[in-house]
Amino acid sequence: MGIINITPDSFYDGGKTFSENKILKQAEKMLSEGATFLDLGGYSSRPGADDVSEEQETKRVVQAIQLILKEFPDTLLSVDTFRSKVALQAVEAGACIINDISGGTLDPNMFKTVSKLQVPYILMHMRGTPKTMAKLTEYKNVTIEVIKDLSEKIAIARAEGINDIIVDPGFGFAKKRSQSFQLLNNLELFKNLEVPILAGVSRKSMIYRTLETSAENALNGTTSLNTIALLKGASILRVHDVKEACECVVLNENLRNVP
Repeated sequence: MGIINITPDSFYDGGKTFSENKILKQAEKMLSEGATFLDLGGYSSRPGADDVSEEQETKRVVQAIQLILKEFPDTLLSVDTFRSKVALQAVEAGACIINDISGGTLDPNMFKTVSKLQVPYILMHMRGTPKTMAKLTEYKNVTIEVIKDLSEKIAIARAEGINDIIVDPGFGFAKKRSQSFQLLNNLELFKNLEVPILAGVSRKSMIYRTLETSAENALNGTTSLNTIALLKGASILRVHDVKEACECVVLNENLRNVP
């Protein structure tokens, strides 16, 4: 899953894909490098990010969806939003997956909307909002509590009529660095939820702070953790760097296919 942030302030690529020309160039690059689908976000979820109005977020993602599908009509697009109205308009514009960082907690209408649309739903674990999540990191056992929370939300989503669910442990979202590493180390336990697992560690602070570098210099660390995520059962890698992630996938598949 290639990340295209249509925002001026995302933690790694803020502003880099904000114009129409840059959006198309990034989409073309990611698709040519092997992206299965592209994830479009018009609301920065970096810690402490400023709020964005629903109207502004909708405008950003709908324009990007229309732009990409006009140029690359067969592209599978995901919309990264926690707002049901944004999700609805994005799917009506041509998106086919909803990626909700809040797992339905920030909009009470999200599950009903996804059920009505009958599109795959990525259910991520997070506490609070991007502005408050850094203060909500107290867990007795982060792995057990995140799995329990996701399990309960899956049950609610299924009861609402959502059939295709993917889970994301939410690395870095209301988790300290050590907690994110614990989740990655225990990622195979998420298989008990019996749904595909998405791993989104690309260039995050759990990598660059540990290595005492920057997001710009965190590609090698990202590749290392993506490899571990695949070995532990991840089905989808959400990444800024598609070529390198696809290489991880190919090598992992060859490893699994050894007689």
